Amino acid sequence: MKALLSQAPGGPETLSVSDLPDPTPGKGQVLVAVRACAINYPDVLIIEDKYQFKPPRPFAPGGEIAGVVEAVGEGVTQFALGDRVLGVIGHGGLAEKVAVDAARLYPLPEGRSFEEGAALLLTYATTIHALLDRGHLEAGQTLLILGAAGGVGLAAIELGKAFGARVVAAVSSEEKAEAARSAGADETLVYPRAPFDKDQSKALSETFKAAVGPRGADVIYDPVGGDYAEPALRAIGWEGRYLVVGFPAGIPKLPLNLTLLKSCDVCGVFWGAFAARDPQANQAHVEHLFRLWKEGKIAPRVTETFALAEGGKAIAKMAARQAIGKLVVQVS
Repeated sequence: MKALLSQAPGGPETLSVSDLPDPTPGKGQVLVAVRACAINYPDVLIIEDKYQFKPPRPFAPGGEIAGVVEAVGEGVTQFALGDRVLGVIGHGGLAEKVAVDAARLYPLPEGRSFEEGAALLLTYATTIHALLDRGHLEAGQTLLILGAAGGVGLAAIELGKAFGARVVAAVSSEEKAEAARSAGADETLVYPRAPFDKDQSKALSETFKAAVGPRGADVIYDPVGGDYAEPALRAIGWEGRYLVVGFPAGIPKLPLNLTLLKSCDVCGVFWGAFAARDPQANQAHVEHLFRLWKEGKIAPRVTETFALAEGGKAIAKMAARQAIGKLVVQVS
């Protein structure tokens, strides 16, 4: 089989297509012929050895796949040859075949493409966990989303609206604002590119405050970090919840006096650890997502596709924060 491999730490330009033996599914595993693999920000980090997990090299990045069951290992009863499946696997998805624990896979509904299936779980499962478990979002509350045109950002818009919130989407361009509006955002704002000096930071805070209204934001969803974090936190409401999701703009340092003045919470969101620690709660969330998908309340937005040999270009586009919606590699 062919795979796009990381042979040494580095950027997307270090990835190369190589031939590997076909994997064999072990006990409790399924061999999936990968048809599509979505690109997410962890793929940027994992090839540079900057992610929480550092797999032994050589390895293929790509943690979110959809494909067809080609073989099943001992003890697997829930899947059969030819079944269409999707799942989040951590890494290994930018390869023509991958052996996956059956518990990580879900049936891909009829009528849904492999590209859609590969683009669903990581962003939406992260976001439903963030909004409900960590943010305690309720109908009628105001949700401010940073980086709102990326994969998790658009998922947050759709889920925020599905849960009855007023959604304010913050993005870095008018093109991204249009994508946010198309996903259902009630209001959009375009912020400038960081870094910010003190005056620029204050001005951005005032922009956030004007957008969310005088009561402030009940929940802030931040998959961006960097210089955007403090201005957003200053726009939070009394007893609001600030959700820390990611740091493509850098890891911020927040003045903790703001949490005292607003009696607010700063909450970390680590979906992978949550899913491992509480698989039943995660399973309930995934079932909720499949219902919303069937009802048309959420829909992964695949905006660009790439061939396997061009997977590095997709990761580079993600690293440059140029992606709108989901980027998907068509593996085979």
